[in-house]
Amino acid sequence: MNEISPARILLVDDEAALRDPLADYLSRQGFAVTPATSAAEARSRLRDEKPDLVLLDIMMPGEDGLSLCRHLVEAQDIPVIFLTARGEATDRIVGLEIGADDYVVKPFEPRELVARIRSVLRRAARIPTPTPENEAFAFEGWLLDPLKRRLTDAGGATVAISSVEFRLLMAFLEHPRQVLNRDRLLDMVQGREAHLFDRAVDNQVSRLRRKIEVDSRNPQLIQTVWGGGYMLATDVRRVPLDAD
Repeated sequence: MNEISPARILLVDDEAALRDPLADYLSRQGFAVTPATSAAEARSRLRDEKPDLVLLDIMMPGEDGLSLCRHLVEAQDIPVIFLTARGEATDRIVGLEIGADDYVVKPFEPRELVARIRSVLRRAARIPTPTPENEAFAFEGWLLDPLKRRLTDAGGATVAISSVEFRLLMAFLEHPRQVLNRDRLLDMVQGREAHLFDRAVDNQVSRLRRKIEVDSRNPQLIQTVWGGGYMLATDVRRVPLDAD
């Protein structure tokens, strides 16, 4: 009998009064939860198993959540939801700029957190436009394999991109030469409260430009459309993955 494995959640929070009851609640909701009391313990857990999502407190003794999030996004490609007591918009934006998928401000309603978790897991599992031919996207010497989430340059070298950068690039590749405003882009990438986080989009676009533009200060591929948003100003071809 085949059964769908439960989504694996790594819960990182130094507050036992929050961590332990939350781990129990999420387990009752059908998730496989692994608790960790610090970033160091979380890194140790990650050596043994890769979770489907990380719930991450920002303020912890030792390495903080922002530092660990950078590692998770850039090296592990694991979706992250921040658990934070910081309610100010600027602090929330910092987390999104780093590459977190969402955030929840303490104290929070557990049912809302579960809804956020399921939403992020759905977005993370949604591989854009896979085709029977296993096509890749080719543009200006670049090649993006959407199934492996691998970006290679004209010389065949792989360029590491985070999960947020991947989704942002996919949005452009699926809509070449179309103006995409910030609300639409952030809805594609983050999926919530887009109007609050225009700066988060701008920072993610800047990070992506630094990886694919010849001169990120004078971008030719991802162009700014004043008053409108951004546009991928090049043609995109779909090519078989077994063809160079």
